Amino acid sequence: METTLKIILVIFSLGLIAVVLLQKGKSAGLSGAISGGAEHLFGKQKARGLDLFLQRLTVVLAVGFFLLALAVAYFVGN
Repeated sequence: METTLKIILVIFSLGLIAVVLLQKGKSAGLSGAISGGAEHLFGKQKARGLDLFLQRLTVVLAVGFFLLALAVAYFVGN
């Protein structure tokens, strides 16, 4: 059981790393900060298509990683 959880944890961690690296950056330095403020003020659409999917997948993988890490810590402790 412990070994299986550790393998699944490694898979979740690699998936989380890959999904985070595939996402676009939110800003591009100082110019991104200025245009980001204007987009927020004038109301720009949030992420569309692939970006929205990657954001949701990141949340799912992060929650799964957290829960698996707790489960592995529990089984290693006992």
